[in-house]
Amino acid sequence: MIKGLRTLTDPLVENNPVTVHILGICSALAVTTAMATALTMSIALTLVLVAAAGIISLIRAHIPGAIRLIVQITIIAALVIVADQLLRAFAYEMSQRLTVFVSLIATNCIVLGRTEAFALHNPPGPSMLDALGNGLGYSAVLLLVAFIRELFGSGSLFGISLLPLAADGGWYQPLRLMLLAPSAFIILGLLIWAIRSLRPHLAEPREFALRHAPRETRT
Repeated sequence: MIKGLRTLTDPLVENNPVTVHILGICSALAVTTAMATALTMSIALTLVLVAAAGIISLIRAHIPGAIRLIVQITIIAALVIVADQLLRAFAYEMSQRLTVFVSLIATNCIVLGRTEAFALHNPPGPSMLDALGNGLGYSAVLLLVAFIRELFGSGSLFGISLLPLAADGGWYQPLRLMLLAPSAFIILGLLIWAIRSLRPHLAEPREFALRHAPRETRT
């Protein structure tokens, strides 16, 4: 019970796939201009990740080692196609806003990394718990970045206006920089810095020590 709970909660902060392992950065930068797109992307990736981990774990004893990556990618790609088609069928406008990023879940390092490192070596239950934890950790980062970008970039959350815009007679002048990709990069960088400052053991050790320049001798 405790081990299962740890498998689920560990990826939320201690082993977060985005802030600790620096995976899934492209989608974290691209779909976080609004809470709605970030939430949809998070749900799609989490569902694909959990389903892929369960299926691969179930058939892991029958997958030849030499072609395991091909089998994993085929299963993940099939699940991504199903998710993309469901999104097109029931939420076409959102599918258009997400453009190619739902399809790119097939190449997301988090999905392939967890299936290769965990699901291929563990039973379905723990594998799906690990996948769910990583999906939730990824979702938490995306939603936090999207919260900051949409609130300060558009003055709204989920499209609902919270800060009265100056253009409509209010007082808030939106920060358009927040809607550009560099702002997501800056917010994500600050988030990674904050987490590693609060939890120093998460930072990688230095590969080499800084060399101080010799002091100049005055004549």
